[in-house]
Amino acid sequence: MSGQAVASSYIVRGDDAALVAQEVRALLSEVVGDRDHSLAVEEVGGPAGEEINVGAVVDACLTPPFLIDRRVVVVREAGRLLTADVPRLVEVVRDPLPSTVLILVGGGGAVPPSLVKAVKASGRIIDVSTGKAGDRKAWLHQHLRGATVRLEPKAEVLLGQHVGEDLGRVEGLLSALGAAYGEGSRITVDDLEPYLGEAGNVPRYELTAAIDQGEPALALTVLHRMLASGEVVALQVLSTLHYHFAGMLALDGGDVQGEAEAAAVLGTAPFVAGKVLAQARRLGSARIARAVNLIAQADLNVKGGSGLAPELVVEILVARLSWLTRPAGSRAPYSVRP
Repeated sequence: MSGQAVASSYIVRGDDAALVAQEVRALLSEVVGDRDHSLAVEEVGGPAGEEINVGAVVDACLTPPFLIDRRVVVVREAGRLLTADVPRLVEVVRDPLPSTVLILVGGGGAVPPSLVKAVKASGRIIDVSTGKAGDRKAWLHQHLRGATVRLEPKAEVLLGQHVGEDLGRVEGLLSALGAAYGEGSRITVDDLEPYLGEAGNVPRYELTAAIDQGEPALALTVLHRMLASGEVVALQVLSTLHYHFAGMLALDGGDVQGEAEAAAVLGTAPFVAGKVLAQARRLGSARIARAVNLIAQADLNVKGGSGLAPELVVEILVARLSWLTRPAGSRAPYSVRP
């Protein structure tokens, strides 16, 4: 961001509220510069859940700054803007005061497309979405490049693996490393490890991928990390596993030819559907049915059918599914039974 000319309008959006908030702080720091924040910045909008007063936003954007050369208008949860009110904001974006910068912060729903189009034409869209593995990798790489310390390649890999989906922790970690070792320091794995803390959550597809590979130890490691993060509970794990194997069941036995047809059946992207189809063909009807039955029994057990703790129920299930999906030459049939 640094070094770019200040635009008249911005939309900052993403799927992680913490990352969006960090990006807004960084943007405000650059746009406001050394001006008095209390004089330059005006936040407009009611409490969460209430409609945004578009009239107040428009008035703020069209009012020249007082005792300062720039007014920065910030609208939080811009997804709550009503479609009927958007044309007034679009006009402001298209014909802004030279002294005003408008920052629309995503949240509360999707920002209306016409407003996105207007900002894209005359301002900047800053998207910090990290829902995909490639997006997370790109975000981490970008922020490590701009950090005050330099992580060695192995330390970068460790950091990415450790925080997982919890990228909101990266800013604090880098700040702590800078304070401890000094700006410009080169950080090794040994330097980094004491500051890592608890491992962050990982995407659920890592669990299903480990199960599909027939790797019980890896699958259990991923499961434990998911549960330890506090962001996933046993029922959510069951839902993920049910969805995964239900997809294979839907494709099993049908005359499905290739990714495109599988995608039409499952309603997913062709690449994802192709992987499900390949796994369904590898496992075959008997093992898919066995997996579905194991998941159904685990669902009853989590809801009190066995007296076991829900976490233990899903741990047993993940181990059984991982053994079930191992290549035929490396497992005994049904070597783990309910």
